[in-house]
Amino acid sequence: MSDQYSLYNILSAPKVTEKSTLCNEQGNQVVFRVAKGANKKQVKAAVEKLFKVEVVSIQTMNIKGKSKRFGQTNGRRNDWKKAIVRLKEGQSIDFFAGA
Repeated sequence: MSDQYSLYNILSAPKVTEKSTLCNEQGNQVVFRVAKGANKKQVKAAVEKLFKVEVVSIQTMNIKGKSKRFGQTNGRRNDWKKAIVRLKEGQSIDFFAGA
């Protein structure tokens, strides 16, 4: 059970935006929000086990949080990490299958 729990800690959520949808349609890529400490091997293992697909390559990047103003105080959003996962040709992950 702790193995599945750690997999879910690595993958926080899929990022569904216009840009990520375009990547999915053109390059068979899926974008995830991942844990800041996760490396490419951990992300690959988590995606392959949870979604039963084969991963070809992974690109990761650290996203800096934006500075925002909340009334009179200045604040800052949290930093986070993004992973772009390229799947093997012919495979896909459908996040809206139940909808």
